[in-house]
Amino acid sequence: MHAGALRALEFDRIVSVVSGLAVTPTGGDRLAELCPSTDAAEIAAAQRATTEGTRFLADHPGFPLRAPTDLNAILDALTIDGRALEPLRLIALADYLESVEQSRGVVKRLGDPFPVLRALVEAVASFKSEIADVRRKIDASGEVADEATPALAGIRERLRKQRARLRAMLESFLRGRDTAKYLQDQVVTDRNGRYVLLVRAEHRSAIPGIIHGASASGASLFLEPLTTVEINNDIVALDEQESEEVRRILLALTDAFRGRPEDLRRTIDVATELDVIQARARFSHIVDGIEPAMVGDGAFELRGALHPLLMQKVNERLDRDARSPIPDPVPVDILLMPPVHGLVITGPNTGGKTVALKTAGLLAAMAQAGLHIPVEKGSRLPVFRSLFADIGDEQSISANLSTFSAHITNVVSMDRELALPALVLLDEVGAGTDPVEGGALGIAVIDHFRRLGAHVIATTHYDSLKSYASTTAGVAGAAFGFNPDTFAPTYRIVYGSPGRSLAIEIAARLGMPKSVIAAARENLTEPEKQLAEHLARIDNDLRALEQERQGLARERAAVTAAEKKLRSREDAVREREERVRRRLDAKLDDQLREARREIDAIVEGLKARAAALSEQAAVRIKSGERLRSAGLSTGETGLVRAEARAALDQIADRIKGGATVQAPSVAPHPPAPIEPGSRVTSDALGLEGIVIEVHGKHAEVDVRGKRLRAALRDLRVIEGAPAVPKVSVKVDLQPREGPLSELNVIGADVDEALARLDKFLDASMSTDLRELRIVHGHGTGKLRRAVAEFLKNHPLVKRFELAPQNQGGGGATVVVLKD
Repeated sequence: MHAGALRALEFDRIVSVVSGLAVTPTGGDRLAELCPSTDAAEIAAAQRATTEGTRFLADHPGFPLRAPTDLNAILDALTIDGRALEPLRLIALADYLESVEQSRGVVKRLGDPFPVLRALVEAVASFKSEIADVRRKIDASGEVADEATPALAGIRERLRKQRARLRAMLESFLRGRDTAKYLQDQVVTDRNGRYVLLVRAEHRSAIPGIIHGASASGASLFLEPLTTVEINNDIVALDEQESEEVRRILLALTDAFRGRPEDLRRTIDVATELDVIQARARFSHIVDGIEPAMVGDGAFELRGALHPLLMQKVNERLDRDARSPIPDPVPVDILLMPPVHGLVITGPNTGGKTVALKTAGLLAAMAQAGLHIPVEKGSRLPVFRSLFADIGDEQSISANLSTFSAHITNVVSMDRELALPALVLLDEVGAGTDPVEGGALGIAVIDHFRRLGAHVIATTHYDSLKSYASTTAGVAGAAFGFNPDTFAPTYRIVYGSPGRSLAIEIAARLGMPKSVIAAARENLTEPEKQLAEHLARIDNDLRALEQERQGLARERAAVTAAEKKLRSREDAVREREERVRRRLDAKLDDQLREARREIDAIVEGLKARAAALSEQAAVRIKSGERLRSAGLSTGETGLVRAEARAALDQIADRIKGGATVQAPSVAPHPPAPIEPGSRVTSDALGLEGIVIEVHGKHAEVDVRGKRLRAALRDLRVIEGAPAVPKVSVKVDLQPREGPLSELNVIGADVDEALARLDKFLDASMSTDLRELRIVHGHGTGKLRRAVAEFLKNHPLVKRFELAPQNQGGGGATVVVLKD
């Protein structure tokens, strides 16, 4: 990318904002060097990483990275052998590496939707043992702990004892009657690392000792009594030993990190890259950016593009003191769709032409730097190898360059350094000289770069360039609109419009004297006036077409919304039908299970009665009553069978009463044989199904997806029956008492209230009501809590809340249904 173009597009200000979002010095340094890439694979990887970062930040506050401000100095110190880090810097390095390990853990727990981040953190090395060693040997204040080594603990213990002895001896001088009178102050002080007394100068020989200096006035002397010299010597020696042992401990802790240079480098690189991705993602949230599609077909399509430097949040980042609100930029569509590779933008002064030009170049550079851009979905860009911009007035007296010659010098440089694919931006091309010659030169320049294969976007006021854009294949024309009443710019671009410069009208709007404006209009030739009127009519026609297009777009959006609402209601109805079906199935399953339990109980009873009869028969046989016992046994057995049949009839009647089953017609002629595939009905249970298998005197029957075993004698074949059982469900819709939007469950228990509430919600779906009121009263709150829990998981409920105070307060709940 051409450095001059990036400077003209103010890309450095975008870099400043993004680098300011970094949380580590290494991340900020890397972002400060951010520049567009020309490698398609590298750009795609950076965009994917930024997209994952935005998705991560949507659910997390950020990576838990923590870094000291002097991180670079710490890393530089690690490259010098034999240099020990200071205690506080060791703590800072340990905390930084621990935060990288924590960030790795956060990413590892994310799962598959974050492949880029997961692959990135795989390179993080663990420094848990080194970090634990630092925290164990250095306390939070930066002091090396006594327990760091046994040698340090011993040295400091001896120091404490010697200092205690010295303090006791010196205090004896302070308290002694014979010595206290010679002291200037009753204090013990330090002089050159040795503890001394303050003695009056006139009594220097009264206490034997070594003089270590005098006060500024000369009235006091710093005297070390001879009796304490030996102890002071021991303390000085122990201090030196302590310092040496502390240095040895710090060097060992430093070398533990220094000894793993590759692991440290990889871990820091990962942390830096995580910080870079996070900063790019935060910038995406600030500008509400998206990942553009980077395509190879030459399509340049920016839909709803915004210039990021015109956004309030970006300006606040650039200037923290600037709090005055600025208007939101107006989105523009910048389109060069093949075979079109040239775009000529016209329109009034201050209408937005130069901003659109800068927006096109800046967003292309941002996208190739891995940044999301503020555009609408569907936007796409080529990957440019070179980007050039000739924007603004670069005249220079010292370089002997006029405005025109400065523009020509830039164009010559572009032609010399052009590498395809290329984007060439030309502001007021051909300006600064005679309009006729300048227009001709502008056409030639645009055509030259376009024929070479570059994408060219140019702005102009020249009529010759407007005609060129309207009549040349591969070139499109567009103009920025204006308010026809006030001539104020609308900053909206209209494609196909030749545009009007409106120099006279804008001059009038800005306060030019009316006499000057009138004279200017008189100076226009008749052809120029006719051209102006023709352009005005075209603008009016295009504006009307645009209004119609917008109206159609609104109508289409309304139809789409209505279709979506209708589909949503259809889905809700289907969901309700499925819920009713599941309830019926569940009810049938419950009845079948209950029937099986009762049948099992009857069978067990029969077995028990049969065993009892057998015992009675055995007793009677022994007593010689064979004939009589046989007769009694047969009668009792019949009685048992009758009781069992009555019980089974009751079960069948209950199941038949649970659902209305349409009875099939059975042929009066002899029953057909029962075989697999036959549709049968069970007189005992009142159900019908399909025979799966036949085993002797029993058959396996499929009843509504349930497999039952039944005796062949209880089954009858249904001839001419359909393939599936026909079950008719009678739904009785009776008018409900009270308001249609309100249900009163006061006085009902929880089960009854929830049953009524469920029916009430189902019935409400057949009306247009979407807001209901459930009156449950205050009481103990049990009914209110049960209603809330039921509504929380109900598929028809969008939200619910306690009613306002004027509508019942805590004694009622307002429910809003889904569309």
